Amino acid sequence: MTTLLDALKARITREGPMTIAEFMTAALLDPIHGYYAKQDPFGPQGDFITAPEVSQMFGELIGLWAAETWIAMGAPESVQVIELGPGRGTLQADFQRAIARALPPFWQALNLYMVEASPTLTTHQQKTLEGKTHAPATWVSALADVPEGPMILIANEFLDALPVHHFEHLGGTWHERRVGLDVAGALAFVTGKANNPASLPAALAASAQEGDIWEECPAAHETIAQIASRFTRHPGTALLIDYGHAESGFGETLQAVRSHEYAEVLAAPGDADLTTHVDFAALATTAHEAGARAAPLMTQGNFLTALGIQARAQALKQQADPDTARKIDIALDRLIGPDQMGRLFKVLTLHSKTVPTPPGFMAE
Repeated sequence: MTTLLDALKARITREGPMTIAEFMTAALLDPIHGYYAKQDPFGPQGDFITAPEVSQMFGELIGLWAAETWIAMGAPESVQVIELGPGRGTLQADFQRAIARALPPFWQALNLYMVEASPTLTTHQQKTLEGKTHAPATWVSALADVPEGPMILIANEFLDALPVHHFEHLGGTWHERRVGLDVAGALAFVTGKANNPASLPAALAASAQEGDIWEECPAAHETIAQIASRFTRHPGTALLIDYGHAESGFGETLQAVRSHEYAEVLAAPGDADLTTHVDFAALATTAHEAGARAAPLMTQGNFLTALGIQARAQALKQQADPDTARKIDIALDRLIGPDQMGRLFKVLTLHSKTVPTPPGFMAE
C-alpha cells in the first residue's frame, strides 16, 4: 500500500523540492493519508488536548463573552456565529449550553456556521452538537462560504495549523527553505532559490544575520484580511486563541506532535500533527490595514480570569464531590496557570469600528 511518505518522495523526485507549506498541506489535509483525514487527534487517546477538552469552563465563558458582545453590537435579530477549526465540537457544545441558559434571545438569534476541512472531524462535530442548537448548524469548508451579515467569530487553535513558508538569510540574500531528498533518499530540508519574504517588516529585514529564519504564514494573513474586510461591511467581532508570540522576530517554530510528545517533523507525514507559533503582531497589523481594530493582546490566563473563570470554578466545586472538585482545580490551573496554558496561549480580538472593544479587553 502506498503511504503518504512514498507519494511525497515520488512527487519530489518528479517535480523537485516542495515548499514547507506544500508539505504541511499534504501531511495534514491529504484526503486519504492526511493527519486530519485519518483520525480523531484530540483528547487523552489522541495526540494533544485543547482547552475545550480540559474543562467545560472554557467554552462556557466564551459563550458568555459572545453574548455580551452581541448585546454591545446592538443585539441584531440575526447574527452569524462562526467557528474556525471546531475540533470535536466540544467548545461549541459548551458555548451553546451556556447561552441557552443565560441569554435565550441570543441563542435564538444566532446562525451557527462551522468551518471545517476534515470530513472525519465534521462527523464528530455533528454528533456532539446534535440537539444543542436552536436552529440547525451549517458546515462549510471555508470562511468565504459563510453568508454576509453581523458576525461573531471564534477560532481556538486554528491559526497554528495553517501552512507556513521558511526563508533563510544566507550570503546577504533570502532563500526559501524547501523539503527535498538527501543522498539516502530520505526527506530533508534543503535551501531553495533566492526569494524575498513578502511579510518581513523592513526594520527586521535590516537586522537580519547569517542563518536567520523568517517564518511566514500567508494563509493566516488571508484569513485575518477576510475577517477584517467583513467588518468594513457589517458589525462584528473575532476571538482568536492560540499559542504564539506577541512580537515579530526571527526563528522557526514548526513542530510535530504525536501521542502527546514531540516528534521529527519529516519522519512520518500524515501520522503527526504539524503546528507553528502564531505571529500575533503581524496579524494585528494585517487587521488594521484591512480596516479592523485589534485590542491589545492578552494571555489566555488573564483573559479567562477577566471573564470570571475562578468564580465559575468555585460554583462548579460547590456541587461536586471531593474528587471532582480536585479535577476542577487541576483544570483551572491548566487553563490559566503561567507555567501551563495561561501564558503560552494568547488571545487576540478584532472588531469592526462600529463595535466597542469586546468584554475582557482594554481599548486600543
